[in-house]
Amino acid sequence: MSTLPPPEDRTDRDDRTDDGDIVIRVRGLKNCFGEQVVHEDLDLDVHRGEILGVVGGSGTGKSVLMRSIIGLQPPVEGEIEVFGENTIGRDETEATAIRKRWGILFQGGALFSTLTVSENVQVPLKEFYPGLDQALLDEIAAYKVVMTGLPPDAAPKYPAELSGGMKKRAGLARALALDPELLFLDEPTAGLDPIGAAAFDELTESLQKTLGLTVFLITHDLDTLYAICDRVAVLADKKVIAVGTIPELLALDHPWIQEYFNGPRGRNAVSSAKVHAEAENVTEDRG
Repeated sequence: MSTLPPPEDRTDRDDRTDDGDIVIRVRGLKNCFGEQVVHEDLDLDVHRGEILGVVGGSGTGKSVLMRSIIGLQPPVEGEIEVFGENTIGRDETEATAIRKRWGILFQGGALFSTLTVSENVQVPLKEFYPGLDQALLDEIAAYKVVMTGLPPDAAPKYPAELSGGMKKRAGLARALALDPELLFLDEPTAGLDPIGAAAFDELTESLQKTLGLTVFLITHDLDTLYAICDRVAVLADKKVIAVGTIPELLALDHPWIQEYFNGPRGRNAVSSAKVHAEAENVTEDRG
């Protein structure tokens, strides 16, 4: 089986090679549910300023990996560093200092149904900065709502009054409430129609560039991978079997990788990416 060398050993990457440019470092990770081993000896690096897509078949533990990194699923074995700090076994004060620097969009948005959009966005602000004036909280929430492409009148609405796409954007607004450096997105386009999914991809890419974010993106959406991901990490056989650009992954002979990227959906995604690129070129030429 052909696999790419671990990210830290590769010599053909761009200039993001220093340890200071590794925002997330996972080494020797093992996760279990009872006697079922989900991950074993899993290694992964996420580089500053990149959008890293994370893919894998059902049951490969994509969300479990994210939950381990953010401290919700303590691993059985292994080391996890975020921003150069070991996140395992930290006391609450130290853990809080790290958590302030990331934002998370869980599947479905995970909004509190009894709170308005504005109040949902304010939850992390109140948790980490309990002394903030309510007027300032309202102002920050209103700004984050508009930042994610929602109309201003969405702020006083409840989740039940929002479409699926609007719920995702409201969840994203909450994830951005603390001006994070690192953004975790768990299946952000799941359940959206193609137009809504493409719009969310464009929003993610725009925010990443504007805010200088590092993005850890779990997805099964091939269009998303082709449209916005700098690199893709593939989970299989209880570990990350390869990390690289899509052309690099396509050169590998692992059966799951070949089936995933070269199957009918993969070919459709390639066609869509080419059409999108051609449209952008036409727009640039006219400009």
